[in-house]
Formats: sequence, structure tokens, C-alpha cells
Amino acid sequence: MNQNFTMNASLIAKSFQEKFNSTPTLQVKAPGRINLIGEHTDYNDGFVLPAAIDKAIYFSLRPREDDQIRLYAVDLNDEINLNLQNRKKSKKAWANFLIGVINELLERGAQITHGFDLAFGGDVPLGAGMSSSAAIESGMGFALNQMFQLGLSRLQLAKIAQLAEHNFAGVKCGIMDMYASLFGKSEHLIKLDCRYLSHEYLPFSFDEVSVVLFNTGVKHNLADSAYNKRREECERGVEILKQRNPDILSLRDATSDDVNAAKSEMTEDVYKRCFFVTSETRRMMEATDALNNQNLIRFGELMYETHDGLSQDYEVSCTELDFLVNLVRDKTGVFGARMMGGGFGGCTINLIDKSKAREIICDVTKAYKDQFGFEAEHFEVCITDGCTVVSG
Repeated sequence: MNQNFTMNASLIAKSFQEKFNSTPTLQVKAPGRINLIGEHTDYNDGFVLPAAIDKAIYFSLRPREDDQIRLYAVDLNDEINLNLQNRKKSKKAWANFLIGVINELLERGAQITHGFDLAFGGDVPLGAGMSSSAAIESGMGFALNQMFQLGLSRLQLAKIAQLAEHNFAGVKCGIMDMYASLFGKSEHLIKLDCRYLSHEYLPFSFDEVSVVLFNTGVKHNLADSAYNKRREECERGVEILKQRNPDILSLRDATSDDVNAAKSEMTEDVYKRCFFVTSETRRMMEATDALNNQNLIRFGELMYETHDGLSQDYEVSCTELDFLVNLVRDKTGVFGARMMGGGFGGCTINLIDKSKAREIICDVTKAYKDQFGFEAEHFEVCITDGCTVVSG
């Protein structure tokens, strides 16, 4: 979303009123997310450790009496009109996140009986790895669930949002991003089991730690990138491993030893992808133990290990991401850092001693500008609750 100003519920409501000449009857907030560790493990049935953050997409809605649907992207100053019967993909990429959710709900028999007007916008940066698309999809489903009293659970809404991403946006993502946006809890991380879609909350309220994101400014479009290819390579690896051990149904069930034993049967790329995911599964468990023991130093070491694996084995990093991580790797006051999100651009996530945060942010932004010609935008984020009704 446009970062020249911060969107909030009141601004979106005002924009709704100006656009549609009426007041919204429902306002909803859908947060973006961070992920502390457990990257590219969600679509491999593994574990992840995300959280909802105080960067969000805001929605204002009002029901109509006919079957028309009017969607307005406030920060893009763009709109699209459709109806309940005509839900085809749009040439406007932003609209497909919304239309996809409407379509998935109706395909599953949701009683959306009439049209509506909707305005939305927010301060989740596009392409920065904070899951702006998942916030849009999750918030859309959450809002329609409220407006039409569909009675769907948050888990059902997460699945619907994921399918919208698959079928309309074209990215075969896992469910982590949507799950985090819907299930977030203030001052807690979500330890999500992506196979069984169950979770537990782990406290994360370190008074001495700032969670800081540095944005490379490199935009990624995962649908046009190697993201889907990575998933296919993992699936190919599972096929090979399963021939050796029928109990291996996904990379969650395999170890790095299993992958090493089958290395000669894999292409180099398939081997590297599988080795990363199985190593990340181990790191995820070690990180959980470190967190439970309040051991931020070990947690941070594991973050660096994850970044190195994402860069060298999964090959989803880029020069700018590697630069930012290496820049802080030996800095006093930085517990850990890594690239975050699908890859190929976006942000790094850093755990920084609050007393050192200002100094480190200044050093990093200056060094990045010296290297690449512009400052790395930064965000200090707080961990918040998931999708909520603001009013209505």
C-alpha cells in the first residue's frame, strides 16, 4: 500500500463516504504478519512461528439492495464494479484478492444474498514480505462473514483466503499468512502446525527487544517468480523420499539424514530445497525451546542460520537482503536477523536491543544508501491481535 501516509479505519470510512455518498455499516481491521522462524515450511506440512502486527488493511462496507458489488482501493484511487453472478478474474491484480474470496465463499454455498460497497486501504507495504495480500484476503472473508452472518470459523476463513490466493492470485502459498492475520494474539507468537492446522500461543513480550524490519525496496511478485517452482521441487523430493520410506508423506516427515541418503537420486536443486526444509524443521523446534527458555541469543543464532539456508540452499534471497543481514550480523545489540517472507525482495526481520535500536537503524539506513543509492525504509512493529471489528 502507499506509504506516504498511514491508513486507518477513520480515513477509510471517510473515503468510503466520499466515494459512495453513504456511511459504512461495518468496519474491519486485518493485520499483516511477521514470521520469526520457519520459512517455506508451511506448504511442506511443517511448523511456523508467525505473529500479527500493527500494520494492517482496513475495510469499510455497506450492504446494497441489488446484486452489484463496488470495490474501491483507496490508496490506489482505483475501483472495479461486478455482480454476484459475474466473478471473473480482473486485469487489475489488486481486485483479484477480493474477487477471489467472494468467489470461494459463493462456491461453497455461502449465503451472500445481495451486493455491497467496499472501500479498503492500509499501511502494510506491498511486496515487503508482511503479507499484504493475505491481510486483504483474510479481512475480506472476515468482513463478509460478519456482514452476512455466515457463521464461519476463523479456520474456515483462513482456508478460503488461501484458496483465493491459489485460484485467483496464482500463488500456491501455504496457509501461514492467512492464519496469522486471523488468529493473531497481542504479545504472542503463534506456533502453527501446518499439517493439522492447530496452534499454541507462545508469549513474546521482551521489554528490552525491538522488532525492526528493514525494507530492501526490491519488489517481488511471487506469482511471476520462482516461488511455485520451489514448491514443485519440494514435491518432487517427497516422491523420491517416499519410495525409500512410504511413511514420508511430506518433508515434515523427513530428516536431513533422509535427504542426504537420497541425494544421488535427486537433482542438485531438488536436494538443496529438501535439505533446507528439513533443516528448517529442526531449527524451528530448537527456536521454540530457546524462546521458552528466554534464550534470545540462541534464538538469534538460529535466525541467521535460517537466512543462510534461504540464501544458499533455497535460493530465494537477493543481493540486497544478504547485504542487510550481513551488515548487522556482528553488531552489538542485534540478537538475530534474516530475510522474511517468500523471498526475492522485501524485508529483513531483526531482533534488536531497544537501547541500541536508534543507533543501529541510523547505521543500517546510511550504509544501505551508500551501497544502493537510497535509504532502506524501516518499520518498528508491535505484535497485535488478529482480524477484528472496528465498528458495526
